[in-house]
Amino acid sequence: MKTMTFTLAMLASLALAGCGTTTGSRAASGAAMGAAGGALIGSVGANAGKGALIGAGVGALSGYLYDQHEKGHID
Repeated sequence: MKTMTFTLAMLASLALAGCGTTTGSRAASGAAMGAAGGALIGSVGANAGKGALIGAGVGALSGYLYDQHEKGHID
């Protein structure tokens, strides 16, 4: 069951990976998806809170970098 839930969460986050048109909205959507994924992964190791915090940070950074790439600032 956990494998199925994890797979569905990852597919949903990939489908929503580029949501938003501004830097803030892309970083926020990345943080939200990262937090959800991190909490899910962290819950397997009995520490969903730490996983959510790490996932939110990674997701926000990923959303920001994606935005900068789309704007042509980085290759």
